[in-house]
Amino acid sequence: MSREAMFDIIRAPHITEKSTSLSERNQVVFKVALTATKPQIKVAVEKLFNVKVLGVNTLVQKGKAKRFKGRPGQRSDVKKAFVQLAEGQSIDLTEKLA
Repeated sequence: MSREAMFDIIRAPHITEKSTSLSERNQVVFKVALTATKPQIKVAVEKLFNVKVLGVNTLVQKGKAKRFKGRPGQRSDVKKAFVQLAEGQSIDLTEKLA
């Protein structure tokens, strides 16, 4: 898998209060492509961040119906991946990628 394909799968870190508290249990949350599978996410995280991944859980957060400039609209769906890292491993999202 090429580096560009890995960046297409892993879109961005999902930083919230809940995801920050999950870091105490060696878990990291990423926004990923809607078409990404768990094995693809695992390979991408392991190669991009040089860590050992134990498991990946995913969920699709459905877009909300909102109004944009008075007209009804729909926000896009977002897929999140909860990545369980091996004991003693961590990902520092403030560092640049190697």
